[in-house]
Amino acid sequence: MIPLEWILLLSGGLFSLSVAGIFLNRKNVILLLMCIELMLLAVNFNFVAFARQLGDLQGQIFVFFIMTVAAAESAIGLAILVVLFRERSSINVEHLDTMKG
Repeated sequence: MIPLEWILLLSGGLFSLSVAGIFLNRKNVILLLMCIELMLLAVNFNFVAFARQLGDLQGQIFVFFIMTVAAAESAIGLAILVVLFRERSSINVEHLDTMKG
């Protein structure tokens, strides 16, 4: 069995990598969405690790809810990106700062 500390280190590494990706890359919307998904994955690792450690299924149930929210966020985010790309021919965040009514 993998020790809890290793899983928490992996989760912390994934979470810090995603936070660094969000702060370092503010130009590409697709990479920002990928970093948010990576952040949710790190949280899922924590829930599963502690659910296994405590012998409780509540953490794994929360993972299913998080995966549902992540799938909906990906679908809606990519749909918005397709519409923005069709309208402005760019998905650069700096070009998307003005919104029309």
